[in-house]
Amino acid sequence: MNVRELYNEARRALAAVCEDPAFEAVCLTRCFFGMDRAAVLTHGERVPSAEAESAFCDAIRRRAAGEPLQYLLGEWDFMALTLRCGPGVLIPRDDTAVLVEAAVARLAGIQAPKGLDLCAGTGAVGLMLARDAGAAVTAVEKFDGALGYLRENCARYPQLAVRAVQGDVLDASFAASIPGGQDFLVSNPPYIETAALPGLQREVRREPETALDGGADGLLFYRAIAALWAGKLRRGGVLAVEIGETQGAAVSALLEAAGLSDVRIHRDTGGLDRAVSGVYAI
Repeated sequence: MNVRELYNEARRALAAVCEDPAFEAVCLTRCFFGMDRAAVLTHGERVPSAEAESAFCDAIRRRAAGEPLQYLLGEWDFMALTLRCGPGVLIPRDDTAVLVEAAVARLAGIQAPKGLDLCAGTGAVGLMLARDAGAAVTAVEKFDGALGYLRENCARYPQLAVRAVQGDVLDASFAASIPGGQDFLVSNPPYIETAALPGLQREVRREPETALDGGADGLLFYRAIAALWAGKLRRGGVLAVEIGETQGAAVSALLEAAGLSDVRIHRDTGGLDRAVSGVYAI
């Protein structure tokens, strides 16, 4: 089969499992054949190698079975970055841009801020803060699979001052080992209620449960951030976290109780609560 025929086969196969089969088919033809939509239209008669065709068809079967497109591609764009990702790490999502933008705005005017990115995953948040706020970031990730992608992405952008550190955000002894006086603390922690995990989309259920499960009420990590980590900030330091759409009031209350002032809820393009930020006042 030529590339155009394989592309059409992919569109048909993916129509039942995704909202935009044409987009996903193009993503896969670009990945496996090096051909975007225009190239498929103008040079689709090209016949790929048997190895490339086999890999492409295998990817289509895996996608149809529910594996996330991002894992099949091995990388995904987030804001100005292209990040390595795959099984074992949370996929970067556009919603997280709300957290980045809130933190960057809060840090405006602070020269070369230094701080922490907790539950860093791919490093999406910390790398963008390094890029857009000129920050030096210590990115903390517990799990080996995610840590591997974090290190790959730090190496992919060596001009950005992000350092990967393995550690458990919930561990008080680990938190005690991290110095205070930080200018900022950001996190996109697990925040889905445990009981809600089985009802997630099947693609989301392929992502690591450890990156999704926020405990019985979804607030486990926010309590730890308030109790163990907020005090790492200098007076006037910025704390910003991503949240679930129903968690704005609860997370705001936790941060205020931990000594944050001027606590704000930031909404996404759909008008849903997506991040909370504040300034350490103690």
